[in-house]
Amino acid sequence: MKQLVLIACMTCALFSGAAHAQQLNVATYNIRYDNRGDSLDPWSIRKDLVTNMIRFYDFDVFGVQEALANQMDDLQNNLQEYAYVGNGRDDGKREGEYSAIFYKKDRFKLLQHGMFWLSPTDTEHPNKGWDAALPRICTWASFEDKKTRFKFYHFNTHFDHRGVEARKESAKLILAKIKSIAGNAPVILSGDLNVDQDNESYKEIATSGSMKDAYETAKIKLGDNQTFNGFRPMLGKRNARIDHIFLTPAFDVQRYGILTNSSLGHYPSDHFPVVVTVEVKK
Repeated sequence: MKQLVLIACMTCALFSGAAHAQQLNVATYNIRYDNRGDSLDPWSIRKDLVTNMIRFYDFDVFGVQEALANQMDDLQNNLQEYAYVGNGRDDGKREGEYSAIFYKKDRFKLLQHGMFWLSPTDTEHPNKGWDAALPRICTWASFEDKKTRFKFYHFNTHFDHRGVEARKESAKLILAKIKSIAGNAPVILSGDLNVDQDNESYKEIATSGSMKDAYETAKIKLGDNQTFNGFRPMLGKRNARIDHIFLTPAFDVQRYGILTNSSLGHYPSDHFPVVVTVEVKK
């Protein structure tokens, strides 16, 4: 009888531990810069759609791309349960687009943060690297879960839309920076790479051996479509994913989704957000 009770207790403990495995909802979201030319899809209308998406899908930590200072202000005002790190790429302050990282304030403690420019000559000051058309940055932060004490790093970036060499070399630079900044710690890398999964710049990261594409390892996938929509129905190569999330082996990807929600025929952005639910491996 005592043996049966012991076995029952051990079984309950086992399933209880599995049920309470630490999970994170991680996302990447190019929110489209506030462009006055977007007369049918202005930021003034889209901002509530964007923040509602973030709240509904309960992002714990997420990277944004293309956000201008006024958009960052709007996101912060509408999402007061989150804080963010990051600055504008043009001056390292408020000018130019941000590649910021948002995180839930009540769940995570910010330990360190920084940013660097994607350049072969100067990563500490605004400049354009290689054949890039624009200055490009990567924002990073390290966090500690306040409850479990789990620590991890998050890097978030946006590669150049024209520079072929810049994209490939940016991938190499970010991998080197991750190694020097994070070492062997768990790492999330999110971003709009402006290339799909068949491009060599993507493969620099995906086949590096240090990180894997969350799409490739997810147990459940929602959506196999392209992540750029241009505010229009699907165009071109329908499975071209240019928005990506990569993870080190510390994470086990449970679910992956490309969120195609719209409101009255309008998308919140010209990119779909990508969200993954990951479990921290014990």
